Amino acid sequence: MTGAGEEAGAAPGRTARVVLVDDHRMFRTGVRAEIGDTGRTGIDVVGEADDVEHAVQVVTATRPDVVLLDVHLPGGGGVEVLRRCAPLMAEGADGAAAVRFLALSVSDAAEDVIGVIRGGARGYVTKTITGADLVAAVFRVADGDAVFSPRLAGFVLDAFAATDTPPVDEDLDRLTQREREVLRLIARGYAYKEIAKQLFISVKTVESHVSAVLRKLQLSNRHELTRWATARRLV
Repeated sequence: MTGAGEEAGAAPGRTARVVLVDDHRMFRTGVRAEIGDTGRTGIDVVGEADDVEHAVQVVTATRPDVVLLDVHLPGGGGVEVLRRCAPLMAEGADGAAAVRFLALSVSDAAEDVIGVIRGGARGYVTKTITGADLVAAVFRVADGDAVFSPRLAGFVLDAFAATDTPPVDEDLDRLTQREREVLRLIARGYAYKEIAKQLFISVKTVESHVSAVLRKLQLSNRHELTRWATARRLV
């Protein structure tokens, strides 16, 4: 396991084919501008996607070396992309190379990190990473290494060393994947309209999900919900 800040990168003449998956177009544009110069970095950005369905389609069609995957996406999040792309993570019968996933997210919440690593991602770096370090991380992941932002590496090791079986949060397990997404956004202070836009659902559907979450967790209002989520490091 290596830290994302270690010096590494492309061997002369080597390239890595990359797909960017993030629901913020300006962020994808910035990453492409920073690392997507084959002559300078060796990174060839072969596709982009902004939600789960689109991500699965693009990754399946292009079979890149590495997918830079955001954790929070419309349609089920990065974990859902990993689940649906699981067959691509193994070398194909036709000799096609395995597709590797590197989470690139603003979040360093425990559930987000462990969720995508258990889902099959080879590493997790935060969006504070520099362009040079991100290029290095891409090539290390393409080579099969596990790469984490320095602060996360020890945390991930501790989490997996603690037990082979992840601890069960019975309260959290009562919630569906969509309810968990709504819970996180509510706890982060998003208004119902903002959540609806983020998840491509109606405001009425958001209200229904919030009601279900409050009922299942036996909470009275969004303030209690925020405290509950914060205590579990879900925010």
